[in-house]
Amino acid sequence: MDALRKTTVIEPLNGSLLGSIRVPGDKSISHRAVLLAAMAEGTSRLSGVLDSADVRSTIGAVRSLGAQVSLSKTADGSLEGGVVGWGSAGPHQPDGPIDCGNSGTTVRLLMGVLAPWDISVELTGDDSLRRRPMRRVCMPLVRMGARFEPEDNETLPITIHGTRKLRPIDYATPVASAQVKTAILLAGLSANGTTRVTEPAASRNHTELMLPGFGAQATSAAGVAEVEGPVTLKACEIPVPGDPSSAAFIACAAALIPESAVQIEGVSLNPTRIGFLRTLEQMGVDASRRSVSSLGRELTGIISVEYCDRLHGCEVPADKIATLIDEIPVLSLVASRARGVTVFRGVDELRVKETDRAAAIVEGLELMGVDAWIEGSDLFIEGNPEAAPSPGTVFDAHDDHRLAMTWALAGMVCGVPVEVSGFESVAISYPRFLEDVRGLVR
Repeated sequence: MDALRKTTVIEPLNGSLLGSIRVPGDKSISHRAVLLAAMAEGTSRLSGVLDSADVRSTIGAVRSLGAQVSLSKTADGSLEGGVVGWGSAGPHQPDGPIDCGNSGTTVRLLMGVLAPWDISVELTGDDSLRRRPMRRVCMPLVRMGARFEPEDNETLPITIHGTRKLRPIDYATPVASAQVKTAILLAGLSANGTTRVTEPAASRNHTELMLPGFGAQATSAAGVAEVEGPVTLKACEIPVPGDPSSAAFIACAAALIPESAVQIEGVSLNPTRIGFLRTLEQMGVDASRRSVSSLGRELTGIISVEYCDRLHGCEVPADKIATLIDEIPVLSLVASRARGVTVFRGVDELRVKETDRAAAIVEGLELMGVDAWIEGSDLFIEGNPEAAPSPGTVFDAHDDHRLAMTWALAGMVCGVPVEVSGFESVAISYPRFLEDVRGLVR
């Protein structure tokens, strides 16, 4: 790690976490709401949209393609307002490359959005995003008729050449990826016929749930998603629930801090997103959820978590990893404080996130005196309830927001101050993370 990089000091919490809280809007749903509204005919009304660096990348991208976005910050910090889409006229040719920042969701979903139109768009991003794999999205879109330059590029920058003669496709993805699936489905909205995506395990289905509100025929069941095209989306109203991935950090903090009991309200309870709750329950945590209402077709409600003084290891099978892929870093921290070994099976996808999260987890846990290792596709963690970093330990978040929050929690719950390099990356998904956690201290 570069010794000149900025670090943030994280002090231990001086009490339990008690009370209720609302976390920011769901990042995945926010991206999709903005993109589908931009594709639609008319003015869509959005509320609860996450105001973060990643979502701002999507907003900037659709603006450069001709959508009119009028979202303003509300009292709770979310974004609300209207989006006038390009509809049947299609997106404009942008003046230059579209910079997607650090957002893999933005760039991969944009490929599906752009594939059906006769424009050529260069897509790029920051250093981290330019290292992430893109061929998994390009390959099925090429089969549908789109072209990419350079043809064999695995990473950004890359230029997509769309076509109005897009073909439907029946595609089996080698990995469960909501981004790959969504890109194909969005392209399929303009193809003549049924576009079908089959996955080895179910991934997030926010797109399939959202599309009928925009007037599209979409179905999803048992790892198979379909759309019927061609169709022009029609504007609608989209309320965005709280992000379960952000809620997971509050939940894990409560599970680790003595005498804690928290409720997280208004959060998405989509079954494809709450695998972390089932894992906490496997570890012995009193974690529950109660559905209250539906926002659109998204189930929402309350997550309740209490401190657990007898954490034990567990095994998470490969077919469940897609439901908690973003929460593995913080669940690894919980596992480090449990008795026994915790195994996350089939975590290859973890190695192509903002950084190699699997290797970074091992690196960080070693600083706490915890044995963690990777064998093949599996991540092993041998817990030690007494494990703690030394005062002043510097954790490198590798500019990854999930790692930044995980190592900050290590400092909060382990009783010693630590430093986190790259902590500012929390702005990608949960800008007020520290304030929210400290606001629950009693």
